[in-house]
Amino acid sequence: MTTPTPTRRLTRSTSDKWIAGICGGLAEYFGWNANLIRALFVLSCLLPGPQFVIYLVLWLVIPKNKGPYVAQG
Repeated sequence: MTTPTPTRRLTRSTSDKWIAGICGGLAEYFGWNANLIRALFVLSCLLPGPQFVIYLVLWLVIPKNKGPYVAQG
């Protein structure tokens, strides 16, 4: 008999957010520092492309985290 493993789910962070929790949610999902994700996003905005549009779409598509974040060890 095997024990079910918890599945990771991409959600917007409610505890580590500045605007919408997108960068904090990505950081929780990948196990990175949220400030690194934010810095990469700001640096990417210096390049041509639809970064702001992608951020807005992610804001609409990714659900908000309903419970406290528990690190998957």
